[in-house]
Amino acid sequence: MTAADEAAPARGAAPDPARVQRKAVTALVIAQVIGGLGVGSALSVGGLIAEDLTGSQTWAGMATTTITLGAALFSLPLAGLAARRGRRPGLGLGWLVAALGGVVAIAGAQAGYFPVFLIGMALYGAGTATNLQARHAAADLAAERTRGRDLSLVVWATTVGSVIGPNLTGPGAAVASRLGLLDLLGPLLFSTAAFAAAGLVTFLMLRPDPLLLARRLEAGGSGAPAVPAKASPRASIAVIARNPRALLALVGTVASHTVMVAVMTMTPVHMAHGGAELTVIGLTISLHIAGMYAFSPVVGWLSDRIGRVPVLFIGQGVLLAAAAVAGTAGHSTALVTTGLVLLGLGWSFGLVSSSALLADSLAPHERPGAQGVTDLLMNLGGAAAGAASGAVLAGLGFGGLNAFAALFVLPVVLLALRARRPRRAGEGA
Repeated sequence: MTAADEAAPARGAAPDPARVQRKAVTALVIAQVIGGLGVGSALSVGGLIAEDLTGSQTWAGMATTTITLGAALFSLPLAGLAARRGRRPGLGLGWLVAALGGVVAIAGAQAGYFPVFLIGMALYGAGTATNLQARHAAADLAAERTRGRDLSLVVWATTVGSVIGPNLTGPGAAVASRLGLLDLLGPLLFSTAAFAAAGLVTFLMLRPDPLLLARRLEAGGSGAPAVPAKASPRASIAVIARNPRALLALVGTVASHTVMVAVMTMTPVHMAHGGAELTVIGLTISLHIAGMYAFSPVVGWLSDRIGRVPVLFIGQGVLLAAAAVAGTAGHSTALVTTGLVLLGLGWSFGLVSSSALLADSLAPHERPGAQGVTDLLMNLGGAAAGAASGAVLAGLGFGGLNAFAALFVLPVVLLALRARRPRRAGEGA
């Protein structure tokens, strides 16, 4: 079936958007549960594998950094594919590329080749990009009054797999041992299988394609998009720059993610140096990821009820609180864990509210390009923070790392104050 066929499954009448939206959200939720397992499984061991391969704390952050760079690398191609062919091929291909990355990373680490391991991590980043872009698919057909809710349900669906994933170090070690692999590679085995399964679910269940139907409805049901679907990154940036609320959405997404990645990347290394066991580190990361995803339906409901900008403000305050708690925790497992949970919760407030704000601010034909640029910059910001985090931790300690991360809240607050002007009728707050 071609994209054009899927966009117009019946001559003369489009499918019921509400029914398609419900079906799309269901498919996205299932894929996110499975794919979230893949995303979460390697988070607690990637830095440890890198440190084992290189013998350097500074290089330990390169695993997460490379995943984030990979996510940035795939953000625009996957968004471009979605704009041309629909969300289903864009998301489905992203999951399958991530599965290939898992195979490459396992082979590289087992052979002791750090560059090959990093190549696998870069491909693995396609799973992170896909996991994040799924939230945009939930917004394609959503009514504005429920857009935050629908988007947040897809974000929430990652909770199950992402919380379980970091706790699979023990079972993963047993599986890896039976296969003759290094114990730390067990979680990567689970990641690879989960990504492949999420890709299969997406290709089979995400029909009709929500983006293609949204563009058809925008064009008045003609089956052709209102404007050409393909837009250059430069054009998308220009669209965002002209719209203060879209610009706030972009900066809010980038800053919230950058703060989170900067601290989360080095937390397993900091805890390991304090004597924490792998199971304790895995539990801490699981609770952090629970903070990221578990409360997102509440965040989405709040963004629909009290407005996107107020919820984004709240998120920045929670991120500052997280940096204060974790930054003064020393090697107290309880305080580090509390800080990491707050860090995840602040990320959730920032991501959900700013993603809904971006969709509110733009027409359907403008969204895929702008969303791709936003995710690209978000992942580049996270990659830069992750790359710097090892050196900052080595030079300034965990407290200094948290203070460094907290600086990224400032531009969001300034832009939010600028954007808080009387809004047009029909705009999401």
